[in-house]
Amino acid sequence: MGQTLAEKIISEHTDHAVKAGELVIANVDVTAVQDGTGPLTVQEFKKLGIPKLKNPERSILFIDHASPSPRKELSNTHTVLREFSKEYGAVLSDVGAGVCHQRLVETFVNPGEILVGADSHTCTSGALGAFATGMGSTDIAVAMALGKTWLKVPATFKIEVNGKFKEGICSKDLMLHLIGLIGADGATYKALEFCGDTIDNMTMSERFTLANMAVEAGAKCGLFVADEKTKEFLKSRGRADKFRTIKPDSDAVYERVIKINAEDVPHTVSCPHTVDNTKTVDELKDVKVDQVFVGTCTNGRIEDLRVVAKILKGKTVNPDVRMLICPASKDVYLQALDEGLITIFVEANATILPPGCGPCVGVHAGTLADGEVCLATQNRNFQGRMGNTKGFIYLASPYVAAYTALRGYICAE
Repeated sequence: MGQTLAEKIISEHTDHAVKAGELVIANVDVTAVQDGTGPLTVQEFKKLGIPKLKNPERSILFIDHASPSPRKELSNTHTVLREFSKEYGAVLSDVGAGVCHQRLVETFVNPGEILVGADSHTCTSGALGAFATGMGSTDIAVAMALGKTWLKVPATFKIEVNGKFKEGICSKDLMLHLIGLIGADGATYKALEFCGDTIDNMTMSERFTLANMAVEAGAKCGLFVADEKTKEFLKSRGRADKFRTIKPDSDAVYERVIKINAEDVPHTVSCPHTVDNTKTVDELKDVKVDQVFVGTCTNGRIEDLRVVAKILKGKTVNPDVRMLICPASKDVYLQALDEGLITIFVEANATILPPGCGPCVGVHAGTLADGEVCLATQNRNFQGRMGNTKGFIYLASPYVAAYTALRGYICAE
């Protein structure tokens, strides 16, 4: 019986060929925490009484959720991470470097590896052909100490997408469409393995978006076969020597196969207050917005900013809308500056935020007022997600976000 991509990667990190449903102890290549979860990880690591990290050069501490800190309490938690990195030799990604998930794919994770992180969107790195998943802070403390973790090998849903998107449709539309089909708990503790000619033709940026939101369907991870596009991405990041490809067997056993025709995917929006509460843009044209937010680990890459800049160039954001744009990392920010995108945004009256999570987590920068509506390119629209339980969050692609900012209501033209 053949193996899925998840089973193959996990097998390489254990002492035998694994199958879905099996409990295993697996070797870990990379561990990661961020400033919301990291302080607890540090606390639990020190309780273990182990004097050093198993792989300090691949234990990464990110300060991105409150970056820069808006309150002294958060500043103190940042100090905890900075001091831990100095004491134990862990890698620190400090204020302004960017969102942990973008930084992980840019610099730290390679095909065939296992990454565990104390953040649910750790699954973003699955687009590189790595088994990447989120865990609790205590689990990450143990993984940092021992270089191992426990896993239940997930069963796999095969997501096969073929055909060509209509003009303006993005991979974000595809992912919201899929979540709307199967539900926010439709793939709980499953691996989503993406394939098909639509996936083959996607850029790495588009694949990162899909992998990032796998957890929004309840999935343990989102996985892609590493191919020539993966190789080119790694080469661009100075890691060409880390490229390898692992493929599922032709007789791999999938719990479910979901086939989607790309031509049938519409401009899709998630409505308050759950990601699977999806509607098409055409159904929402009477929804006025107060704020539009472009950024995050889902859609804050250079390709996303180019889409927005192309639409905004020479135009001005609607006077009743605040538009916030946040590059996902310092490298994205620098490239946007070099390409003149930031100038386009500023001239359109958008506000540029420093690389990081920004308004997405509701800690600072862009908190909604009571009753306000935000259309965002982020991955979650839970009640209170952007800092106010009386706010309303709609999720959409950068394409829809740009047109919405210009018109003042949800639209795609």
